Amino acid sequence: MDRPGLDGLVTRAEEGDEVFVTKLDRLGRNTLDMISIVEQLRDKGAAVTFIDDNLSTKGDTGYMLVTILSAVAQAERARILERTNEGRQAAMDRGVQFGRKRHRGTDKASQMIIDGAATKEIIKITGISLATYFRR
Repeated sequence: MDRPGLDGLVTRAEEGDEVFVTKLDRLGRNTLDMISIVEQLRDKGAAVTFIDDNLSTKGDTGYMLVTILSAVAQAERARILERTNEGRQAAMDRGVQFGRKRHRGTDKASQMIIDGAATKEIIKITGISLATYFRR
């Protein structure tokens, strides 16, 4: 929770202030984090309004809804991460290669470097960049 801007906001909050946040998941890293921040602000008499979700902690019902929806949002993030990792693993199992494609001239450049060709000649013939040449 090393977030100096947020720490400053919570420290400066006063009775009657209202903090506006775009979405529930933007305030805290997880449910406990978010509830802790909302509690700190609530203890100071400040409310939190989530613009996109049309929710506010001004009343007890709003506070309860924010708490519940925060837990739901965290569970959804966990499910998305799990599905993403499963999809990535399935793709790897099918032989899908991740990352940038190799430049078509890198193998030829490697051989030319081994053969002792000049840098300018290698770059001109293979079309690789100077950075690729030096990586090779």
